[in-house]
Amino acid sequence: MILKYTVENEQYQNVKEVLKAYFKVSDRLLLKLKKNYKILVNGEAVYPDFPLSLHDTIEVLLDLEEDNSNIIPTAIPLEILFEDEAYLVINKPAGIPVHPSMDHYTDSLSNGVRYYFDSICLKKKIRPVNRLDRNTSGIVIFAKNEYIQECLIRQMKENTFYKEYIAICEGKFDHEKGMINAPIARKENSIIERCIDSKGDTAITEYEVLNYDADKNYSIVKCILHTGRTHQIRVHTASIGHPILGDTLYGNASSSIARQALHSYKTAFCHPISHEYVSYTAPLPSDMKSL
Repeated sequence: MILKYTVENEQYQNVKEVLKAYFKVSDRLLLKLKKNYKILVNGEAVYPDFPLSLHDTIEVLLDLEEDNSNIIPTAIPLEILFEDEAYLVINKPAGIPVHPSMDHYTDSLSNGVRYYFDSICLKKKIRPVNRLDRNTSGIVIFAKNEYIQECLIRQMKENTFYKEYIAICEGKFDHEKGMINAPIARKENSIIERCIDSKGDTAITEYEVLNYDADKNYSIVKCILHTGRTHQIRVHTASIGHPILGDTLYGNASSSIARQALHSYKTAFCHPISHEYVSYTAPLPSDMKSL
């Protein structure tokens, strides 16, 4: 992948100003690009302090090979919803974690992506942009290089990265639409469980009830995240008396589904290269559709 910029006015005096102000390259990545001679002006490698003239063309080569040996490659089927030179959009099934761990050292989604990267000869670190719990299904995005990861994470921090979930919750909501604004913190003496705590981090979830099944007494709810706290939707819906169906950590086990009925359904953001607004959706898995 190549970032390209042509000088059309005197706004930027040197290459570093273009990389920092226009492309918003981090200091860490800038140093790597400098050390590996990946910054070109009119086809010649230069240092970041190189002065610019009108009509100069700056190219930033993002083809740095990286060591990804920390992730074991495993042939795991991947449902790729979209792929280009910038990122992968994957529909993660429930039951598989995004990251390797002691209990899932070789069977995480990242292991499958490493195997896929090897198959297309892409020597890059494995960079999931967003996270899902092991038993939550749906969209996970993997950046194909450090620059794309930085761009997408910046959008998340600026709250311009849209994340929509479908949850099936116990009971009937009092209001069809609402906003849950309740800070979330780690529960005392637990490394996993979260709770509502006035000293916690700001957490905001917008919701809309799409349907209520009176016979089964559950609601199908669209949830839009305005922040990205661990277990945010699970904690928030439980806090108002409507835990997610099958969520044994914050609610109750269910005979209808063997995990929390939560699915990352839609994601939308500004593409870091084309700057177009893009949107991706992942169809509901069979265990939620059959409820």
